[in-house]
Amino acid sequence: MAPSPVPAPGRPAGHPSTQSSGHTSGHTSGAGIAFPRAMRPAELPSVHGALLCVALPALTVCAEHGQLTGEGPEGVYDAGRRLLSRCVLRVAGREPVALQGRMAAADRAVFLGALRVPGDAGPDPALTVERTRSADGTERITLRSAAARPLRLPVEVALGTDLADLGSVASGRTGPELAASVHGTGLRWTGGDGRSVAVTADPPPMDSLAAAGVLRWEAELAPGAAFTLRLRVRGEWAARPAASSGAGSGRPGGHLLAEARAEGDDPRPGELLRASVEDLRALLQRDPGRPADVYLAAGVPWRCGPVTAEALWAARMSLPLGTRLATTTLRALGRTQLSGSGPESGRLQGPLRDAGPHLPPRCTGIEATLAFPAVLAEARRWGLPSADLEELLPVAERCLDWLRRTAGRDGFVPDPGPAGPWRAETQAHAHRAALLGADLLDGCGRPGGDALRDAARTLRERFRREFWLDDPAGGRPAVARAPEGRTWPQLGGWAAHLLDTGLLGGGRYAPGLLDRTESEQVARLLGTPALDSGWGLRSLGTKEPGHNPFGHRAGAVRVHETAVAVAGLAAAGHEKEAASLLRGLLDAAEAFTHRLPEMYAGEQRTTGGRPVPHPAACRPAAVAAAGAVHALLALAGIRPDAPGRSVSVHPLASAPLGAIRLSGLVVAGEPFAVRVGRLGLGMVEEAAEGLQLGV
Repeated sequence: MAPSPVPAPGRPAGHPSTQSSGHTSGHTSGAGIAFPRAMRPAELPSVHGALLCVALPALTVCAEHGQLTGEGPEGVYDAGRRLLSRCVLRVAGREPVALQGRMAAADRAVFLGALRVPGDAGPDPALTVERTRSADGTERITLRSAAARPLRLPVEVALGTDLADLGSVASGRTGPELAASVHGTGLRWTGGDGRSVAVTADPPPMDSLAAAGVLRWEAELAPGAAFTLRLRVRGEWAARPAASSGAGSGRPGGHLLAEARAEGDDPRPGELLRASVEDLRALLQRDPGRPADVYLAAGVPWRCGPVTAEALWAARMSLPLGTRLATTTLRALGRTQLSGSGPESGRLQGPLRDAGPHLPPRCTGIEATLAFPAVLAEARRWGLPSADLEELLPVAERCLDWLRRTAGRDGFVPDPGPAGPWRAETQAHAHRAALLGADLLDGCGRPGGDALRDAARTLRERFRREFWLDDPAGGRPAVARAPEGRTWPQLGGWAAHLLDTGLLGGGRYAPGLLDRTESEQVARLLGTPALDSGWGLRSLGTKEPGHNPFGHRAGAVRVHETAVAVAGLAAAGHEKEAASLLRGLLDAAEAFTHRLPEMYAGEQRTTGGRPVPHPAACRPAAVAAAGAVHALLALAGIRPDAPGRSVSVHPLASAPLGAIRLSGLVVAGEPFAVRVGRLGLGMVEEAAEGLQLGV
């Protein structure tokens, strides 16, 4: 696979999702990265100890000490190109002693350091240094003096860049730093391909040493005074984003995702919800060819490429924050739909992705095809405007036509190709797509609903007959089945998808693939220590062959699956298991400072222990941030039916986190708020006028 000369924003060159065919010849790893063979790194550089400021396409990777040293992935990036790799501050010839580095917002980090000044007799520092760095590389440096005498201190900032693309950085194949030249009030570097980057300073430096890449000032500080300088980095081949990701800044944000809030007895849901909404906004990116279309990057820093099935799942789980993101994501994915009259007509395109140690790679295009009509149907229940529905409905109908044709051959949907295997998770997606698609077609006055319900019924009956494996412990579903009859019995977090159905009219959930007894058995299995790690749901049980706590499909905790399990268990009335997984997720989020990675090690929780990061996981990640929203909303059990002008809440009767109030949500295009008391009783506090409320 040859590398692309200019990779997609944040995407290493040669990533298979940049291909245009229905299936790619290669497949992505668990972390979603694929490199050309010559570029393949032994290990991805770890970013879990770094602070990532994100406002795509801008990204800054910083160490906690605040200096950009040029080591590993540190630097300021724009659209996958490193604009600045080195930014080292010295005051009076010394680097400040690093005291604290923290995220102030999804797109901004703050660093605090201190220095003793010449002549100080004691150990107390008289000078504090505060640095505020934004995703786009804009930086403010403030020196504050507590000395009893005036100070005159030399300040210098050493800068450098290699203009490397993110794929080269990830593979450890960056070139040497470029030579700088003096440019206006700062410095400028030009690469061999003609691209250039400039750093400007305010106030202008007193001296500029291009050969060393150094800018110098003389800071004069009266007792108690401060000296501030500002740096701005700009790539001169593309327009730079605004520094802030808020509404009105030129980036998508507030107009797509509402400012949801949570308040209650337990403060953790509020912190997690705030951070998750911030991260979702930071991960929004525009389609380069169609700027009106906005979707979520899968994750930072390794997976910021074209729209994926994960972006659609994240948009689905973010529906309580409004339907606009679902609209733009569906529109972007719809353009990948295969046309013509062949057997693949109507299917969405997508790369293959590794499926763990026991199964061949799966097709994310099939996953997206089955998700498309389901997400559109649920978005309609949350209040999707009719104009958007009319635009997207033909794409959904073609997806459903593909589903009818594909499932009609054997009753199951094979993945990735006609030879299978038949995966249980794929059948769950197909069953949900058929039922929600039938509801969608009926509600829009389109034909085909009855045929889809018949297909769903056939799939459900055959699934229970051929996928359920009896054993003395009550049985379990198989993860996959081959057309010739072979089954794969390995149990993992994928089983949560068997409990994930979807909303129909009147606040009803669509029936699942399993009957009540089988659903209860799956719920019990999800709650066992083999799958519930104490931090979330393992992707493969500890008793299964091939279990690896760091395997993305072999034992690691995937936040998306845990969130699906929490919501599915809660909706099915299995509150004990849902509450256990939710508490574990909240505890893990607290350990990750409320910015959940897409996955982390499925090590068993111990007293005083902490969840262990996965070395290749993205953080922030769209499915993790949206999954947190999805799991927290399960506490209230909101079931909207905007076409039917009603909304009901079905909170967890056990109120596992005590009283909680969720506000800033959106139902039928208007603000929505609900309160759940300590006794598990729900009350709608704010809703669109004319909605019939039910509890």
